[in-house]
Amino acid sequence: MTQPPVTQPPPAPRPPDEAGTTTVHLVRHGEVFNPEKILYGRLPNYRLSETGERQAKVVGEYLADLDVAAVVASPLLRAQQTAAPIAAAHGLPVLTDHRLIESRNFFEGRKFEASPRLLRDPKMWSVLRNPLKPSWGEPYTEIAERMLRAAEDWRDSHPGRQVVLVSHQLPVWTARRALEGRRLFHRPDRRQCALASVTSAVYRDGTLLRVDYAEPNGPTAAGSGSVGA
Repeated sequence: MTQPPVTQPPPAPRPPDEAGTTTVHLVRHGEVFNPEKILYGRLPNYRLSETGERQAKVVGEYLADLDVAAVVASPLLRAQQTAAPIAAAHGLPVLTDHRLIESRNFFEGRKFEASPRLLRDPKMWSVLRNPLKPSWGEPYTEIAERMLRAAEDWRDSHPGRQVVLVSHQLPVWTARRALEGRRLFHRPDRRQCALASVTSAVYRDGTLLRVDYAEPNGPTAAGSGSVGA
């Protein structure tokens, strides 16, 4: 059963030594209505559940007092719906950037559960041959490249202000690992990217100062409430 949202205090005002910084907030969308547990990936028309709509409202309230210049979302419905209350709080439209879309995945459209049974099916061997890449989907390097390019472009379009980019779990987590200089390969169950969470990259003059992370709706397990998040 999904726990009720846990509201965190809003981000603290910038200290004096951070005057003139630019912040890019990478927001993961809220919980999706997916009773059949399909790995939906880039499939259209997967919308937020009632819980997901509440989560989107909470993250909108969390970001409401910031100097947000633009709210941009993946073209997929669940990201657009999550972005809507964030944009409304600032009187802004929801803009769309295809670079924020979910990653490609061979298993899209199927009921999928990672288990040793996959390795016993010879038809899966070529798909699963290289988890470091990964061979079953969009390479981590390509995800990182498009996400960081989007973040940099929107950052440079609004210097000294803040922008919100609404995307999906794997793209957000891959971008964070790239920003922090960590290897891109990782265990999916160890991602720190809860539903409707906020990963914030703070820059000065194009140089990354730090990466912050917040869970306005409280923690959720990696992949919780969504499949192909």
